[in-house]
Amino acid sequence: MSRVIDLSLTLRHGMPGVELEDQSTYATKGWHTRVLHLYSHAGTHMDAPYHFVQSGRTLELVALEKCIGPAWVIDLSFLQPRELITVEHLAAHADKVNAGARLLLRTDWYRRAGQDDYRTHFPRVSLPLAEWLVSRGIALLGVESPAVASIEDRDELVSVHRALLGAEIVIVESLANLDSLTAEQVTFIALPLKIEAGDGSPVRAVAIEGNLTE
Repeated sequence: MSRVIDLSLTLRHGMPGVELEDQSTYATKGWHTRVLHLYSHAGTHMDAPYHFVQSGRTLELVALEKCIGPAWVIDLSFLQPRELITVEHLAAHADKVNAGARLLLRTDWYRRAGQDDYRTHFPRVSLPLAEWLVSRGIALLGVESPAVASIEDRDELVSVHRALLGAEIVIVESLANLDSLTAEQVTFIALPLKIEAGDGSPVRAVAIEGNLTE
């Protein structure tokens, strides 16, 4: 039997970067529509290289093959707030970190979404780890934090993102529910809106355990 697990945060009016405005209602028109005001990195989202690399590929040019396929789930839920994720943390999984790999780093940080420390205290990717992932040629990195690097440290934020995005590694941030997965490897899907000259976009990220044809 197969399972489809939603790995996305729900976009709600008032959360950072999200405003949902009624345009028509059943009372006024007989149907309901909304205008969506979305920051390009709101909720569960994807970074395009152009987000931090001026000459980088924009969102509509990101290879969709990287966004769909087998992904390894790496349990790092033991990490403490603000802890740097190092090469040593992934050393036991080095055999999975190879060319074309997709990695989903489970930290359970999504449980703090909406709390004051969600955007400030999350475990984050160290620059040496980012450079190691680049050297191994991975295709995609997914994290449960709102960014791969500290939002409060500009140098760290820029250097880690540029290392990964400069190598055209797809970054998916603010994932959720990785603790619901029971398989070490899943089929991962995260597709962005096709935005011209886009730097990022909310995505609906899902994992599939088993074969959907079963």
